[in-house]
Amino acid sequence: MSYQALQQHFVKISHFQHLSAITQWDQAAMMPAGGNDARGAALAELSVLIHQLTTAPQLSDWIDVAENEPLSPTEKASLAAIKHRWQQATLLPEQLVMAQSLANSECEHAWREQRTNNDWAGFKTNLAKVVDLAREEAAIRADAAGLSRYDAMLDIYEPGMSSATLDALFGEVKTWLPDFIVRAEARQESRNIIHPQGPFPIAQQKALGLAVMKQLGFDFNHGRLDVSAHPFCGGVPTDVRITTRYDENDFMKALFGVIHETGHARYEQNLPKAWAGLPVGEARSMGVHESQSLFFEMQLARSAEFAQLLAPMVKDFLGRTQDAAFSEQNIYALNTRVKRDFIRVDADELTYPAHVILRYEIERALIEGEIRVDDIPALWNEKMQAYLGLSTEGNYRHGCMQDIHWAGGAFGYFPSYTLGAMYAAQEFAAVERVVPQLRGKIAAGDFGELFDWLNTTIWSKASLLATDELMVTATGEPLNACYFKAHLERRYLMGE
Repeated sequence: MSYQALQQHFVKISHFQHLSAITQWDQAAMMPAGGNDARGAALAELSVLIHQLTTAPQLSDWIDVAENEPLSPTEKASLAAIKHRWQQATLLPEQLVMAQSLANSECEHAWREQRTNNDWAGFKTNLAKVVDLAREEAAIRADAAGLSRYDAMLDIYEPGMSSATLDALFGEVKTWLPDFIVRAEARQESRNIIHPQGPFPIAQQKALGLAVMKQLGFDFNHGRLDVSAHPFCGGVPTDVRITTRYDENDFMKALFGVIHETGHARYEQNLPKAWAGLPVGEARSMGVHESQSLFFEMQLARSAEFAQLLAPMVKDFLGRTQDAAFSEQNIYALNTRVKRDFIRVDADELTYPAHVILRYEIERALIEGEIRVDDIPALWNEKMQAYLGLSTEGNYRHGCMQDIHWAGGAFGYFPSYTLGAMYAAQEFAAVERVVPQLRGKIAAGDFGELFDWLNTTIWSKASLLATDELMVTATGEPLNACYFKAHLERRYLMGE
């Protein structure tokens, strides 16, 4: 059967993707700096090989024949996912795939040092090459799909989403978010927060992070924790690699980075093994992926109930059993503290959407050709002042150079974070309706029913359903941003 031939072929492709993923993890977490040129060249060759396999001449005939074979509903969904992957790959010429891999690798590797040195002049030279190639890709995809250039890139990460929908969603958020921030800041003025005093040795922080990962069900037989310049979850479902970065004066940064990435990892580790290696067996979208990391980090781990579970663990692993800064009340206050800051990955839950909307607006204009790379710092500063009242003039390290996404050519990715937060709030509201005494079980560390629900409704579905169908199946309705607003209002303006 042609469908079986397609299955075998795409499993073969997945084996090369496996190698690429682990090699990229090594590049970020282990590789000595001097190895980047050779590694970049090797990855570029591997990306071309994967592209050649995904666009192999025989696939067109196999797909045509398979569409007339007697397939089960799941096989039909799998065939549709294979066809979509093949169609998308055939749009891009091999030379562009090679050029992008080389430029992205060079820019991302240089960014690690350039960001540390606040070197915008050096970074923008590399970034300009990445943007030019991304615009070329966007034009090709847009012409084929009849979309705008940015929407064509957005579709890679969030299939079916459009900038028109994002403008409506984010436009609504911008109407109430500034007031929420001001009110939350005023409400927290009377809070007596005790700030933990370091240093917190990295070995102790890592041990704490590993213990929390175990509590959250991470499978260490199929994954590991390491360090990188920018936290991420990579690898493959059977070998998930997550990373964090440590600050000896602030253990919360690494800990909640670990929790966030553990949410990604649990999704990957629980994707259906029967569909391993096939497009239908992959995560549905980056928005859905971020919904899992933000479910773990925001809905679960920053709750008052989780603070009851976390406080004794923090005391034990950091050796501060009598320190009042590690009481459950103070940990909850620390985890829900609203403070306008420059860095997205360290931002509190309430100000975070402003960071995402800023990036979305800039990258959309960049891909559409409305602005140049040279315009980014001034535009970033303008929007940062408008949305959060902070100036980043001359501060590229904490401004437009802080993220790895653009350096790696990931344009269209950023909206996934706030979409993920919206999905996560809706998902938590749904599970709370069906799991009795959920919050009490969280405080007791009893996550069995919660994770069973996530596995049944999200993880096990992989890419079988479109995103709206997935949300309807899981929560009873498509994306409804009202749950996100209600969650923030309850936690930051009313108290959970």
